[in-house]
Amino acid sequence: MASKVVPWYQKKHVSQVKTDYAYHHTKHVVKQQTERKSSCKSVSQAHAVEAMAEPAYTIPVFRQRTADETEEYQRVSTNVEKGLAVIQEELHRIRIATKAQVETLAIQKEVKDMMKKRPEFLDDIPKMPDFLVALRPHTVWEKTLVKLFCTVEGNPRPIVKWYKGGLPVDPLSTPGKYKIEDKYGVHSLIISRCVVSDTAEYSAVATNQHGTATSAAKVTVKRPAGAGEPSYLGLVPHLTEIHASKLEVTLLDRFPVSFGVEGGFIKLTCTMVVVPDLPNVPPLAQWYRDDKLLKPSSLAEMSVGGGAASLVLPHLAKDDEGLYTLRIFTKDGTAEHSAYLFVSDAARSKAGAPGAPMSIKAYDINSDYVLVAWKPPNTVNEAPITGYFVDRCEAGSDTWIQCNDSPVKVCKYPVHGLKVGHSYHFRVRAVNRDGIGRPSRESGKVTALDPEESARLQVIKIDGKYDIVIKDDDLEGVPSAPGQVVASRNTKSSVFVQWDSPKHQKNLMGYYIDGRAVGSKDWFPCNNKPFKHTRFVVHGLIPGETYVFRVQAANLFGLSDESQESSPISVEPALATPSAPFGITMLSCDGSSMTLAWKSPKHCGGSKVNAYYLDKRDADALVWKEINLEAVTERICTVDNLKEGTFYEFRVTAGNMAGVGVPSAPSLPMKCEAWTMEEPGPAFDLSFSEVRSHSLVLLWKAPVYTGASDVTGYFVDMAKKGSSEFVTMNQEAVSRRYLQVTGLEEGETYVFRVRAVNAKGVGKPSQLSEPVCARPLPGTKEIVAGVDEETGDIYLSLEACEICETSKFVWSKNYKPIGDCPRVSVTKKGRTSRLTFNTPDKDDLGRYSVFVTDTDGVSSSHTLTEDALNTMLELSHAIRHPIVPLKHGLNYEVLEKGHVRFWLQAVKLSPSVSYRFIVNDKEVTSGEGNKISHDVASGIIQMTVENFTRASEGTYTVQISDGKAKTQSSLVLVGEVFKVALKEAEFQKKEHIRKQGPHFSEYLYFTVTEDCTVLLACKVANVKKDTSFHWFKDDDEIIPDTPPNVMSGACALPLSQFSRKDHGIYKAVLSDDRGKDTSVFDISGKVFDDIINAIAQIAGVSASDLVLQCTPEGIRLQCYMTYYTEEMKTIWKHKESKIASSEKMRVGGTAEMAWMQICDPSDKEKGSYAIEISDGVKTHTRTFDLSGQAYTAAYEEYQRLKAAAFAEKNRGRVVGGLPDVVTIMEHKSLSLTCTVWGEPTPEVTWFKNEQEVVSTEHTKTTFDGGKFASMVINKVTPEDSGKYSINVRNKYGGEFVEITVSVYRHGEQIPEPKLGQPKSAPVTPVPPKSPAPPSKTPTPAPSSKTPTPASTPASTPAPKSPTPPRSVKSPTPPRFMKSPTPPRK
Repeated sequence: MASKVVPWYQKKHVSQVKTDYAYHHTKHVVKQQTERKSSCKSVSQAHAVEAMAEPAYTIPVFRQRTADETEEYQRVSTNVEKGLAVIQEELHRIRIATKAQVETLAIQKEVKDMMKKRPEFLDDIPKMPDFLVALRPHTVWEKTLVKLFCTVEGNPRPIVKWYKGGLPVDPLSTPGKYKIEDKYGVHSLIISRCVVSDTAEYSAVATNQHGTATSAAKVTVKRPAGAGEPSYLGLVPHLTEIHASKLEVTLLDRFPVSFGVEGGFIKLTCTMVVVPDLPNVPPLAQWYRDDKLLKPSSLAEMSVGGGAASLVLPHLAKDDEGLYTLRIFTKDGTAEHSAYLFVSDAARSKAGAPGAPMSIKAYDINSDYVLVAWKPPNTVNEAPITGYFVDRCEAGSDTWIQCNDSPVKVCKYPVHGLKVGHSYHFRVRAVNRDGIGRPSRESGKVTALDPEESARLQVIKIDGKYDIVIKDDDLEGVPSAPGQVVASRNTKSSVFVQWDSPKHQKNLMGYYIDGRAVGSKDWFPCNNKPFKHTRFVVHGLIPGETYVFRVQAANLFGLSDESQESSPISVEPALATPSAPFGITMLSCDGSSMTLAWKSPKHCGGSKVNAYYLDKRDADALVWKEINLEAVTERICTVDNLKEGTFYEFRVTAGNMAGVGVPSAPSLPMKCEAWTMEEPGPAFDLSFSEVRSHSLVLLWKAPVYTGASDVTGYFVDMAKKGSSEFVTMNQEAVSRRYLQVTGLEEGETYVFRVRAVNAKGVGKPSQLSEPVCARPLPGTKEIVAGVDEETGDIYLSLEACEICETSKFVWSKNYKPIGDCPRVSVTKKGRTSRLTFNTPDKDDLGRYSVFVTDTDGVSSSHTLTEDALNTMLELSHAIRHPIVPLKHGLNYEVLEKGHVRFWLQAVKLSPSVSYRFIVNDKEVTSGEGNKISHDVASGIIQMTVENFTRASEGTYTVQISDGKAKTQSSLVLVGEVFKVALKEAEFQKKEHIRKQGPHFSEYLYFTVTEDCTVLLACKVANVKKDTSFHWFKDDDEIIPDTPPNVMSGACALPLSQFSRKDHGIYKAVLSDDRGKDTSVFDISGKVFDDIINAIAQIAGVSASDLVLQCTPEGIRLQCYMTYYTEEMKTIWKHKESKIASSEKMRVGGTAEMAWMQICDPSDKEKGSYAIEISDGVKTHTRTFDLSGQAYTAAYEEYQRLKAAAFAEKNRGRVVGGLPDVVTIMEHKSLSLTCTVWGEPTPEVTWFKNEQEVVSTEHTKTTFDGGKFASMVINKVTPEDSGKYSINVRNKYGGEFVEITVSVYRHGEQIPEPKLGQPKSAPVTPVPPKSPAPPSKTPTPAPSSKTPTPASTPASTPAPKSPTPPRSVKSPTPPRFMKSPTPPRK
């Protein structure tokens, strides 16, 4: 390693010198090694000559042989010598090759050793600045550009500053005017758009510690002849037209490698700085895809302006995949940026279907056909493509027509049947065994026009149809597989893949590259459009993951075989030197030394940073001096031998495997002055762990300078980035050197500082931390605590979302590194690290954290609690001392026929499981009376006892062995438990016997139909036609209307209008010659209540709204429903108060409704009424508001009906005594007498043949005491025959009764009685609602015109009073009033 760090302004020049030195030194070493090799070769030749001069070998006496033996020996030795010669020659060749390799390695080692010492040689050659190429004068026209160049050398590398007329040139004072550059030792000053005032002497001053050198040149700016000074008096100056290519453009934010999906949208944007920035003169920008210029269209929208250039691809297709380049023309040439756009397949319309073809183009365009060609899609995990369908669509139409009936296997197809002059678009769909894929992007518009016949190159007519002419080169089919595939590191998310071209390319279209993560079987496409070159950068990979790659070649016949897979490669960035450290801070100073600390480089360069080199200089000096000759491995260093009171600047350079990086920016000047304050110095090395959306952990190191006493705690301050308002996160100082900060805003950026505290107070705050955003890394995972299923080890594990080759997992307990601790062991496999507890106990409780080095902060923590540890210890014991886990322990069940099955179920059984049943300490084997078996799939082990008797009482045990795991389960069947099992077994045995004849498969049960009919139902089995079925209630047979049909398998007995009368024990009897079975159903108690609730449930649902009806007794509320019985739980309520049946409130019902009557209502009965019908689960409620107008109308109706009833009660009527027909002999006396009633006393009128009867001697009428009315006919004659009637009436109404009288002579046959035929009944007026004065029915008066009964009976005048039919009452029709709710349902 170098002993001196090179200053930054010498770096490029020195690197050139170092290279030259390395080259010459290497040549010198090679020359020395060559001389050594030559000398070694000469020596070896001399030794060879000496060896050849050695005397011959003399055979000892004891080894002398006979002639035959000698001959055989010589023959064998000759063959052996030949073999030995071959072996010696091969050994000599290997020895020379090995020696050459060793010498090469020695040369390389010596070169490396000398390279480490190269600064010592350079330090021996100090040199003051010297201009190798000096400035030269320039004379230019106005508004042109001037470039001044010079080349300077010196050791150390000089610093060059520019001056104009002795004044420093400051590019920032006039942006865009001056530009200073330093490239490869060539210094330049560029003056843009010169004006006459730029005429001056320009000089370049080069300075290093050994001296100064100056080079000067005159620049003269001339104005063309006739061009005077512009006039600004009242005129707008004329601006010279500026071409876009004369602008100075610097690209800022550039579009990255992008990923899109078919049918999606993407925008590529580059921001830029344009000088001068003229709104009407935007830069000239061009976009390229795979080096082909793009033109603005509906598929590629371009815009430039506002400091940005953008390309919008609104409808992505795989044709859009490729390398996109933005090229902007500037005055210095062009500014370019390129990045790859990947377009993946859209979701398949059908699983397994192929992707869309691409690059659809039309060739050989004619009036009646067009040759369409395309590129095949990539197939990774899908089935191979079996062909393609070509579709056409006439321009201006949306209708696509399929051109070929069967799939075409090559990527060309002649489409015929076109119309001359019409324009068409084409598209292609790929087909495989799983279906048809998405269509490709449609081709450009193609017009069918006929060129010259000679232009037809690839299509001919065969039998009147068009076909493709296949050239000889095309007959070879798909290309051969590409050659060796090599993958190498590129960035932390990409890999560089290159391969050899196929031996037989056969009109190659390009390549498809596929990738696969090691350990996975699924390949993924790296590109979705054929790539023409043999090298490709695969982006979007997971950092730290290992991949392999393969390549396929594609032509119009399809895809080649896959190449061999590449070697596995981990996704890591290519090695480079680390970036510069930063954040140099002073931790302590004693007047002669300073302790410094700094922060790690933001980029390690793909290799661990293992060395730091420090430089220092006086604040007013230019020359840097090395501080440490040997590398510092920690980020803290004490610098000695400083002068007190002097200001120093420091810088740090980091090194890794790739070399030494660039130095950091100089620190702020630090004064070497002894610290004497009593408070502690600043904490340092602030870092973050476990950054999440709302929390993070801040860690720091203790101050180097502690002050007058030891540090007792720390305060942590936090502020949002850009803010100077810090908030202290802990109210009391924490003694530990970490703090979990919570309550952060997701996505917000924060900075932190730490202040140490001792007995004297709070010390200096630390340097501000790096800004940290409260957002976790994508894919962040937490530590998982668990127990190894095989070993039983308790562990903590973390799978890193990001890792690189140099990453290490650093585990800590309470944020103190664990290191080599005998209590734990750490292992790593891939992206996962595991911390295993060797002997876990309470001493291992605490907070464990892990940090992954060389990542963007991958970390996590987990607190191991006592409860969690105990749980894992139990699981660990179970794994280390395995048992066969059971889902269910030993249990029993009674089967049909009275067999008893003993069984248990294990979670898992292997085919090699063994077990045994033990009953009362005796092993039971499978045999007569016992059947033992097991099922590996379900884990069930069982034993069936066929004859379970009283002797079966005892203890049953199963012992299981499965590999190392064992278990047993027991069941005690004694006492009451055994009696229950035995009873059940005996019952099942009887059931089996019962089922041999006709039997009930389901015993009697009840159901309720929609009309609230209760059905007693049962199901029967094993019946035949002569099987009889009978119903009984309380041992009395019931004969249903419909005889039971046992062959249907079900019988039912309907109980309509179910009520308490249906209480009883019901029995169903099934019998035939094979046996008899009986089912009993007791309808009482809870069963009766359940039936009533079932009826109430149906009735409650069907219940109508409450209906109001008035009666003479009061107001009645009625609720109609399917069925009602008083056994239903029905409650009437008035204003939430329950109504009990009384004289005032009567509750009742019929089969169709429930009612509640308010007798003699008053205002107290106003309000809301409700009926609640409960079915035991739900309450059905109906309400009626009896108030307001509803009450008033009801009350009036009640009063009317009450008056009508009163009138009906008190009207005049015949109580009894009159016959309907009377037959009497002539000259007899007839007496018709009846009892009448009415209040007030009614009037009585008699009629004969509708003529009023006047009391005479012959016909005498009387009415005694207001009760008895009579009519006596003395000595009747035939003329007295006729229809007689009596009319009883008062003011409330009356009644009309008819009697038919027949008179016959003596000796005549008694005539058959005939009833009189009454005429239509007169209308009796209805009594008024309010009492009215009584109106008397007019009584017919005697009239001379009225004939007597003896007169001609044919002439019958109209009666004075209408005569209603017999027993016709005065009509008093009631009037009903219903509530304003829907009528009964």
